[in-house]
Amino acid sequence: MIWIWDTIFYNPLYNLLVYLIDVIPTHDVGIAVILVTLVVSLVLFSISKKAIKTQLKMKEIEPELAKIKETIKDKQEQSIATLALYKKNNINPFSGILMALIQIPVLFALYYVFYKGGLPLIHQDILYPFVKIPVSVNMNFLGVMDISKKNLIMAIIAGVGQFIQAQIVSPKTKKSEKGSMSEDFAHSMNMQMKYVFPVIILMIGAGLPSALPLYWASRSIFMSLQEFVVRRKKNS
Repeated sequence: MIWIWDTIFYNPLYNLLVYLIDVIPTHDVGIAVILVTLVVSLVLFSISKKAIKTQLKMKEIEPELAKIKETIKDKQEQSIATLALYKKNNINPFSGILMALIQIPVLFALYYVFYKGGLPLIHQDILYPFVKIPVSVNMNFLGVMDISKKNLIMAIIAGVGQFIQAQIVSPKTKKSEKGSMSEDFAHSMNMQMKYVFPVIILMIGAGLPSALPLYWASRSIFMSLQEFVVRRKKNS
């Protein structure tokens, strides 16, 4: 199990980070973390693209959802009809949650890069043949912040970034006393993604090396940009 974890997540991420530290003129680890985030975002773009399209489809079928709610009074039957509508339109209402869950192994791998990896020390034994040992490792991000240490400001930035992303990405839902179970669940998850998740990111980020909240803040920016690109392409 450990071998699978190292092979799929830890070693590739460690090598990518070390490679970027080497090729960046200032050998700034913070800039390398941002570039790692960009690479990860591009690799996962196909999944995030599906999640964005799902949200757009959810918006399109709102009139049909409203009709189901109006014509079917039994909540269980409402749920069945709603799920049938999702299936008909190839909609996975959990795609946004799936995208968030996929980020967890990456976040853990980056965490171990800074704890197990022990930057600024470089473990040559796990480097790929084409990855060189950097001549220096600069942990002082842009000359203002040691990203190997905790930083509350960076954690706040990560939380705010997640909040802004959630406002852009999450569909607008309204809770109704007569809503179906699926609608109530969607509303609850939407509210948690918008307001609870950013707080969790802030609290966790405050207790971790600032490289982790830097990664999450960068991820929020890239995800928001992906949202903009996909929506613009769909509307063009």
